[in-house]
Amino acid sequence: MNISTGRGLSSLVAVCSALFTTAIFGLVHAQDFPVRPVKIVVPLAPGGGTDFFGRLLAAKLTENLGQTVLVENRAGGGTLIGAEAVAKAPPDGYTLLLSALTTYSVNPHLYKKLPYDPFRDFAPVTLTGRFALLLVVNSDVPAKSVAEFLALAKSKPRELNFATPGPASTHQLAMELFMQATGAELTHVPYKGAGPATQELLAGRIPVMILDVATGLAHVKSGRIRALAIASPERSSLLPDVPTISESGVPGYEASAWQGIVAPAGTPPRVIEKLNDEIARAIADPGVRQKLLDAGVEPLKSTPEQFAAYMRSESVKWAEVIRKGKISID
Repeated sequence: MNISTGRGLSSLVAVCSALFTTAIFGLVHAQDFPVRPVKIVVPLAPGGGTDFFGRLLAAKLTENLGQTVLVENRAGGGTLIGAEAVAKAPPDGYTLLLSALTTYSVNPHLYKKLPYDPFRDFAPVTLTGRFALLLVVNSDVPAKSVAEFLALAKSKPRELNFATPGPASTHQLAMELFMQATGAELTHVPYKGAGPATQELLAGRIPVMILDVATGLAHVKSGRIRALAIASPERSSLLPDVPTISESGVPGYEASAWQGIVAPAGTPPRVIEKLNDEIARAIADPGVRQKLLDAGVEPLKSTPEQFAAYMRSESVKWAEVIRKGKISID
């Protein structure tokens, strides 16, 4: 054997040894994961639907894993602050992001400069839930169906205002999609949060809005507002008599405030697989599932690959809505 050949074999053996060691370490790490507390970042203020979901999930994961799983609220910037923090976190599975449609599939089309790339900087783990949305009107509005509301709206182009929790919110995008699908012309009035917007609807100062079931259910049942239709592809068990928008004369219409969990890009696949399995197990727990359903949340699960594909399809869908509606944040 000549010296150059010997050195080449030594280098090859060293490389193979390093790769083998890395693979074994990754396998052992995934099998042992987690060995310390896990943090779920919610890029919104405490008290909302996503925060409720995160805390319910964290409690069950803590019970199942034997390690503390905690929620950290990193609100601000339209979820940008929390999302950026997770994108820059170590890719070890100990820092996760629980966020929604806005973070993953809408923000890239609203901001000229985004501090993260949802497809490059995150490793999808799983879809977790869908917050159903309702098309609702104040009880004094003379419309008891989508068809009647459209007739009213088209008789008064841009005279009817609709409220939302803020510019470019899921609520605004869902209404924009509704207007584009039906030809109705309404005027957007953004508020600072779902609470103030809902109060204006209840007071009759705003005639219509798209509202999540969790927020609107009690008001619908009390008769203070009227649910014309639900934006989901199927009716809700909480309001079985309320038809879908699609079956109410707007075929194919669907909008929801879905959410899911991602990890920083580069997180080992076996850790992603473990997280996917454990989150699915936690959400499938009968007690957890019932609490979610009672709050108007449809529990979901998916493979990482399915979640990635869904994010991309939603990105394409809402990019077109944003473009046509000339919606902007910057």
